[in-house]
Amino acid sequence: MSDAWRTMTASDLGRAIGAKEIDPRALTDVFLSAAEAHPSRDDIYTFLTPERARAEADAAAERARHGTRRGLLDGVPMSWKDLYDTVGDVTGAGTAMTAEDAPKTEDAEALARATRAGMVCLGKTHMTELAFSGLGANPVTRTSPNINGTDAPGMDWAPGGSSSGAGASVAFDLAPAGIGSDTGGSVRIPSAWQNLVGLKTTLGLIPVAGSAALAAGFDTVGPLCRSVEDAAEITAVMAGTAAPDLGGAGLAGKRVLVDGSVMLEGAEEAPVAAMEAALARLQDAGAEVVREDVPEFAEALSVAAPLITAEAWAEWGERIEEKGDRMFHQVRRRTEAGREVSAAAYLRAWKALEAIRSRYAARVAAYDAVAAPTCPILPPSVSRLLTDEAYFERINLMALRNTRIANLLGLCALTLPTSQPACGLMLFGPAFGEAARCRVGAAAEAALAA
Repeated sequence: MSDAWRTMTASDLGRAIGAKEIDPRALTDVFLSAAEAHPSRDDIYTFLTPERARAEADAAAERARHGTRRGLLDGVPMSWKDLYDTVGDVTGAGTAMTAEDAPKTEDAEALARATRAGMVCLGKTHMTELAFSGLGANPVTRTSPNINGTDAPGMDWAPGGSSSGAGASVAFDLAPAGIGSDTGGSVRIPSAWQNLVGLKTTLGLIPVAGSAALAAGFDTVGPLCRSVEDAAEITAVMAGTAAPDLGGAGLAGKRVLVDGSVMLEGAEEAPVAAMEAALARLQDAGAEVVREDVPEFAEALSVAAPLITAEAWAEWGERIEEKGDRMFHQVRRRTEAGREVSAAAYLRAWKALEAIRSRYAARVAAYDAVAAPTCPILPPSVSRLLTDEAYFERINLMALRNTRIANLLGLCALTLPTSQPACGLMLFGPAFGEAARCRVGAAAEAALAA
């Protein structure tokens, strides 16, 4: 039976623990053993934390025995992206520039909240360097595998980034869920490319204290997991809120807006076909699909250039000037672009973006969701990304195009797997609209599974 545990949702595992059908200690050992034995272990996990995990599982088992569980996910293991601090460990952030850093003395706040809720920390997962690429290719540390692109000739598909190991840990059944971060798509791209559910939360919903920052105006915390219920429950734990009731969620009468311009421009056939097939299922379940160009998407992209690069340079510039020769040159070049952004240009861009956000909110107020292909392209070849510089730059921007619109507009966004591997359906919602987004997402998830 223990092999079946590895493919269960985090929520179902929690229910089984509550019903005394699964012992958290045995569950944790199953995942630790699987990770330790997996041939891609060192490409997925930067390191495991077995002593911590087993101690936390022991405590969860005692609470389960005495009927004092702290919530649905008490005793359920999770992986954590290696930009979240863990006590006694160096936070790598996917870069060799942190090699001499001192071990951390506190957990990141999101991890501390998860630990207080009884969730078990399995270890830390690989990521794009500094979290500054949507592809997941990292020649400095490790490039995680893609569940859809292993073994077959010519299928060395990128895992998606920057939460590459987080996605791979779940896709390869080495964790029930992984915690990542999303500044421009870093939860949603690996989720889409590895057939998972991923939730980009609203800036400020979950604290980022104790994590390696990339761009403070856009960094968010979010789960990569197997179900919308998991996304809702994990998010609630880290946000310190009640999980939304997903029971009875339906699509009848829901209005879904589909942008016909920016989100589809230059898109490959497979992601578009996957979205259209998914939308047909949503319509069959009672949703009304409306197609209309959304000019604010292009407007947001047009003012974005100074924002994230300037913030990234503010966070990492001094260290890059000292140790930048250790970096993957593509990430270094992208970060160094922020050095040239003036304060006036940065402030003008923010002012313009705030106005765009207001226009967008008014435009979509009558809709229950805005839908798009999560990523307009299929995963590219890692070997080509690392040997063709122009290709890397072009594909990285294309991979991030659809997802980063949600970050620029200050939205929450959910990606769902579709019938086409490596193709996700993304559903935008308003800021702090995670509960409603998960209810619509749960209904869409059921329609896609029908």
